[in-house]
Amino acid sequence: MQLMTKANPSRSRKNFLQTITTGATIACVGPSVLQAQKAVSKVKLGFDNFSIRALGWKAPRLLQYAAQQKVDTILFSDLDVYESHDEGYLKEIKQEAKKLGLEIHAGTGGICPTSPKFIDKYGSAEDHLRRTIRVAKAVGSPVARCYLGSMKDRLGPEGIQKHIKSTIQVCKNVRKDALDAGVKIAIENHAGDMHSLELADLIERAGPDYVGATLDSGNATWTLEDPLQTLENLAPFAVSSGIRDSMIWKIDNGASVQWTAMGEGCVNMKSFAKRWTQLCPKVPIQLEIISGFSKPFLYLENDFWKPYASIPASDFSKFVRLAQKGKPMKPFSPPKGMDRKKAQQEYQVAELERSIKYCKETLGLGIRG
Repeated sequence: MQLMTKANPSRSRKNFLQTITTGATIACVGPSVLQAQKAVSKVKLGFDNFSIRALGWKAPRLLQYAAQQKVDTILFSDLDVYESHDEGYLKEIKQEAKKLGLEIHAGTGGICPTSPKFIDKYGSAEDHLRRTIRVAKAVGSPVARCYLGSMKDRLGPEGIQKHIKSTIQVCKNVRKDALDAGVKIAIENHAGDMHSLELADLIERAGPDYVGATLDSGNATWTLEDPLQTLENLAPFAVSSGIRDSMIWKIDNGASVQWTAMGEGCVNMKSFAKRWTQLCPKVPIQLEIISGFSKPFLYLENDFWKPYASIPASDFSKFVRLAQKGKPMKPFSPPKGMDRKKAQQEYQVAELERSIKYCKETLGLGIRG
């Protein structure tokens, strides 16, 4: 300070006065400033409309509900959620979301033409993906979420690689459309189709300048992964997400997996959220809660491993350790005498809202509320 004073006394006094002024300002608005700074450092929280699919709500009603839940984002993971794909209607959805303080992530289903999951409702795979990109741009979404297929695509003589090649080609065919729209194609690790390392490889081969990952923590357990390892593998490419917890427990000849509400499985979601904040803090955690049923993986049987030969032993060992911690869960069933559809609606809403509460109060996620 003494050297600065000798070199330029007037400048030193000016800096001193600025410091006093700044300090006084912070003293006056300190709490709100600190809250704003804290909010900036937090990860946005949202949900996928598939979490409450039984309600059958369209985009306007879902936006209202998201605002009521005080989340930051919503993933419309299908094109049927919109009452129209006309530009005017989609811009109204964008404006409504903006008014409610919500960010939209837009998406669709399968875009791999060689997968049994692909349907030609919107024409070719390229036409389907171009439509999704156009919808995403119109509603203000930075991403066009989509997927390859399901675990059935791992079967067959060429395995999952055949479908990975097809998906890469579709992406390359619409590269210009994505870049021109400023929308990133966000491919999900979906329903046991690709291991996270396979998805990372797909993105690298297609081009990470316009293709990224929709990181799904629940689907990771269907490719025999610990979701924390999936996060490590996909974080460099993550642009969107579908997050839920999983319970994994040992059964004869393998393990069973049941997806759960957040904090009710055996995945260390506290470590997951902390690591997410470190690795990809600008990507929202969007809950896709799909609870109520289990799926067996009989990995001790001789004919199990052929479709999963590419899965690293180190990743599988982490999955086995989760299975050693887990315990059996009962599947969902409607209360006796209750209408099944109504029971499913109430169950899905309860699972999602409990998960939102856990994410806010226990994991410290979300900027609003």
